[in-house]
Amino acid sequence: MLISYNALKSLIDFPQNPEELSALLTSTGLEVEGLNEVLPVPGGLAGLVIGEVKTCEPHPNADKLKCTTVDVGGGELLSIVCGAPNVAAGQKVIVATVGTTLYPTEGDSFQIKKSKIRGEVSEGMICAEDEIGLGQSHAGIMVLDTNKPNGTPAADYFNLKTDYCIEIGLTPNRADAASHFGVARDIRAITNKGITLPAVDSFSTGTAENTIKLKVENTEACPRFCGLEIRGVVVKESPQWLKDFLGTIGVNSINNLVDISNYICHYLGQPMHIFDADKIRGQEIIVKAPQKGTKIKTLDGLERELNGNDLAICDAEGPIGIAGVFGGEDSGVTEETTNVFLEVAYFNPDWVRGTATRHSLKTDASFRYERGTDPNMPPYAIKSAALLVKELAGGEFCKELFENYPVEIKNQEVKVKFKNIDRLLGKQLPKGLIIDILQKLDISVEAQTEEGLTLSVPPYRVDVTREADVVEEILRIYGFDNIELSENLSSDYLSDFPKVEPDLQRLKVSELLAGNGFFEVQNLSIVKPSQNAVLGDAEETQVKLLNPLTEDLSVMRNSLLFSGLQTLAYNINRRSKDLKIYEFGRVYGKKVNENGTKYFDKQVLGLWITGNAEAESWQVKSTKATFFDLKNALTKVLAGMKLNGLTTDEAVEARFEYGINYKLNNKIIAVAGKVKSSHLKYSGVKQDVFYAEVDWEYALKKYTPEVSFVEIPKFPAVRRDLSLVLNKEVGFDQIKNVAEQTERKLLTGVNVFDIYEGENLGAGKKSYSVSFTLQDPNKTLNDKAIDKTMSRLIQVFESDLGAEIRR
Repeated sequence: MLISYNALKSLIDFPQNPEELSALLTSTGLEVEGLNEVLPVPGGLAGLVIGEVKTCEPHPNADKLKCTTVDVGGGELLSIVCGAPNVAAGQKVIVATVGTTLYPTEGDSFQIKKSKIRGEVSEGMICAEDEIGLGQSHAGIMVLDTNKPNGTPAADYFNLKTDYCIEIGLTPNRADAASHFGVARDIRAITNKGITLPAVDSFSTGTAENTIKLKVENTEACPRFCGLEIRGVVVKESPQWLKDFLGTIGVNSINNLVDISNYICHYLGQPMHIFDADKIRGQEIIVKAPQKGTKIKTLDGLERELNGNDLAICDAEGPIGIAGVFGGEDSGVTEETTNVFLEVAYFNPDWVRGTATRHSLKTDASFRYERGTDPNMPPYAIKSAALLVKELAGGEFCKELFENYPVEIKNQEVKVKFKNIDRLLGKQLPKGLIIDILQKLDISVEAQTEEGLTLSVPPYRVDVTREADVVEEILRIYGFDNIELSENLSSDYLSDFPKVEPDLQRLKVSELLAGNGFFEVQNLSIVKPSQNAVLGDAEETQVKLLNPLTEDLSVMRNSLLFSGLQTLAYNINRRSKDLKIYEFGRVYGKKVNENGTKYFDKQVLGLWITGNAEAESWQVKSTKATFFDLKNALTKVLAGMKLNGLTTDEAVEARFEYGINYKLNNKIIAVAGKVKSSHLKYSGVKQDVFYAEVDWEYALKKYTPEVSFVEIPKFPAVRRDLSLVLNKEVGFDQIKNVAEQTERKLLTGVNVFDIYEGENLGAGKKSYSVSFTLQDPNKTLNDKAIDKTMSRLIQVFESDLGAEIRR
């Protein structure tokens, strides 16, 4: 929301400058998000002063130029060469001194410099109105009729006032502050200064006969409606003060009548609309909700269809405006308008909110109406608007000022207890101060006891309905910064260790997988009985539906595997063959024994990889995804869950041709492997698939959010490589485990960087090229310590793994 600093000053005479006012408003809860200086013309006429032409002689080297001397109040006369035909001695003129930047009405800005023109020195410029951005005329220089002393700033002469645009981040609950008047009420409460609204005492109805009849059919949606007919107006350009006000808050000036309606909306917070009275068909206005399907063409030129719950301003033939939201194109004010009808109303916020949402219309009017305007404002607003119309457009008021207000909207009664005020504030305030703050906010005290207050809250404060709301009002005016911290800070509870948030952990793992090229899928938990049977699940252990839709969907799945394979088959058959997918899903089962039947289910995470590991590119050769691509992704997931102390062994189960188990405390927490070809054939997949499954519930139980930090070693690490010839059955994990158990102090890393198999190694043999990283955090390692460590590792590899060291 944008507010004019100068307009606020016209309402309330506060002493704060724009920066101080911004801080003050922020402290009350009206957070100022921006403060921008607004100049009435580009440059604000800075550097331009009133000067007096003392002498004016023909230029010796140019027929159309004059050499002048000008007094600008500086003690010495300025020599200025001028080409204007009307320049003469004795004139009061506008002078741009050296260094001034001019912003002409047309063209780019330029700076005045001391120069020589045809051999004569020129120390400034005598200006025409278009050269300083005040008009279009370039017939000659501006000649002033003034007694102001020479050197007077031109901005003072033209009464150009710099304004400031205050941008407030208005929260939805503060509908009362959606105007200059509303902001002024908060300033009044803080500064104790009085608000002066424009007087409307001079308003009185006229003698012209009314031609328009008014009828409000839906008083629930429109509890209060005011209207006034004005005849004989003249539509023209708005005066400068009104255009300046609207320009500061970012509203384009249209004409005097439209600008008045915008002024009332932003100044008082009361939206209004002005109709061309001669375009009201049947000379009748009806406020109602037209039938569903009724159409209206709004001011933006679009035809909109009402749905039966949209309140509209109608004439005898149909809607001419959507109440509280947007006016109709056919009844709007134009330059030919001579008779108008002013509408100022209070509309039910729920009705306006629903209409604005249905039609995707967000206007200045709907912004205020849907949050709640002041039901007591329409009488004052329509009189204020009418007086402005008469001042700026002329015209004669008709005899009757319409008002329909069948049921008065009363103040809200709220009871508060002093002990609750003290408790919520964290500080005991004097009762007199509490009452004073509330009264400054227009909240009157109806009754007072030792225990508390009975308050009467005006209806424009739609956000003050409870005791806590009242305390918030007291606090924001008293000042958050005025609540002191106690000398002793204490707590009545002990902090617990941070709990694992399952949803947060799932989100983190999802982001990790997405960052590694995986897409999330969600599959049905209901599958064919044969799918479970393929994995060796006996019929009596399957969880069957009591009332299945089809025989093919009659049991709950016992693994995510086949659900994912169906998804892969569907995509592969549609030419999407390179896939990485994952699913968080539940699996189901039951156990039958002498104690009866026990059903169980748990959440697991499934990962599938098939096709090429990377997308085809001219830079990188396409390679088929392997088991190790899956293992890499699974390792990242387990590391992200901070599952330390994992061990691995070979997985022997019905799903895989080969695979590995990940164990924690001898319990399988994850499994990964290559899916059996028979399962792929059953699912219609004709390419290799690698699958991993994580026991997600167990992983969450073992997850610890604690983070440990280790100082970065100051001393360098050393790398040594070994080539080990081993039996094929020996895996790298065995090498790593043996090395870590043998050297616990210096060994910081073990990595395999090459694997070789060939006839020259012998049958059943393979060679691992392994790097070992050694580092002492306290000193630099010498050759003796390194050789001793490596000799011990070689000895253990030979004895425990049967390794042959290739030298």
